[in-house]
Amino acid sequence: MGRLMLPMEQVDAVLFDLDGTLIDSAPDLGAAADLMRVQRGLPSLPLSQYRPMAGAGARGMLSVGFGMGPDDAQFAELKEEFFANYERCMTQQTYAFDGVDSLIAQLCQRGLRWGVVTNKSARFTDPLTRAMPLFASASVVISGDTTPHAKPHPEPLFEAARRMGIAPDRCVYVGDDERDIVAGLAAGMATVAATYGYLGVQTDITQWRAHASIENPLDLLQLLGSA
Repeated sequence: MGRLMLPMEQVDAVLFDLDGTLIDSAPDLGAAADLMRVQRGLPSLPLSQYRPMAGAGARGMLSVGFGMGPDDAQFAELKEEFFANYERCMTQQTYAFDGVDSLIAQLCQRGLRWGVVTNKSARFTDPLTRAMPLFASASVVISGDTTPHAKPHPEPLFEAARRMGIAPDRCVYVGDDERDIVAGLAAGMATVAATYGYLGVQTDITQWRAHASIENPLDLLQLLGSA
C-alpha cells in the first residue's frame, strides 16, 4: 500500500467510483445476463465467471454470457434486454463492500465531504443510490451521462468538484479501473487504486501510475493520515 502524496490537511473531499469500489454489484449484473442465457436454453454460468467483467457493465456481461462484443449485429438488442433485466433486480444482491460503511462514517466524522463519479448511467445510478442508505450522506453523485463525457475523460470529476464547490486538487479519487486513475490524474486529483474490486489476476496496477493503492476500503483512512 503506497502513501498518498497529498497531505491530509490539503484534502477536502473524497470521490469514489461506484461498482467494484463502493459496492459489489456483480451478483445482480451477472444474474441479469444469466437469465438471458437460461431463457434461451443455455446452461447457467457461475458468478465467478461474470465477476471479473462486472466493471465493464453490459459489454462485460454479454461478453461472458454470449461471447458477444459491441460490433455484433445483435449487441444493441441484447444490451437493452440486459438493461431491462438489470433494472428489475439491481438491488436484490448488491451490497457495499466490507468496510465501506465504516469508511464513509469516519470520513464524515473527519469533516470530509464525499461523492460518487461513475460511468453507470443515471437510469441505474439514481434508483440504486436512493435505495441504499449508504449514499444518504453523499454530497454529489455523477453518472456516466451527467456530462457529455464519461471516464477516462476528466469532465465528470470536474463536474463533481464544481457541484461541491471544491477545487479538484483538494479532492482524492478512488477507483478500481485504469480509466478511473486516468480520469483522476487528468483532473489533477490525488488518485487511489482499489485492488479489492473486479480486477483480473493479470492486471498490473503499477502501470496505472496511481498515487497509492488499497487492498480494502479502510486502508484509505491510513493513506489520509490522522484527522
